[in-house]
Amino acid sequence: MYKMIGDDINHRYVLSSEGAKPLVVIGVNPSTANESKLDATMRRVRGFAEHNGYDGFVMINLYPQRATNFSEVHQQRNEELHQKNLEAIRAFFKESEELDILAAWGNHAGERTYLKDCFRDIVSVLQEGGRKVAWKQIGALTKKKHPRHPLYARQDSSLEVFDVARYLEKRK
Repeated sequence: MYKMIGDDINHRYVLSSEGAKPLVVIGVNPSTANESKLDATMRRVRGFAEHNGYDGFVMINLYPQRATNFSEVHQQRNEELHQKNLEAIRAFFKESEELDILAAWGNHAGERTYLKDCFRDIVSVLQEGGRKVAWKQIGALTKKKHPRHPLYARQDSSLEVFDVARYLEKRK
């Protein structure tokens, strides 16, 4: 039912369900979900996808290191891990011509300065080849101006347009 690229201990690059029109979700970092069991965040992601008319989901993250507590995420970016994340994302979406992408990483993204650059690189990969991308966020941005994390939003919240260019401009 679910497919995963990564492993159960150290990193996860992609977690997806079957579907012709999936919602692509970008989180901050993976926790415990895998191809056999969804965690709380992934159950919420699945719910947002279903509630908004998608028949599946694809979960990727700004940084692929598995950590149930964000304080355990690397203080400095591991470049090899980052490059493998970009390679997995590129390979997974190589045949996709259009993507609906939900930015959904919450305030933790501001706690590691390298995450803005990770996002900038992921945006480049997702828009390669002129791919059509529709950016979305859950409701309004947080007070710290990050796209809301699925665990901290109502399940019936609407998906709004995420201004990716403005977000990146404010994080130069």
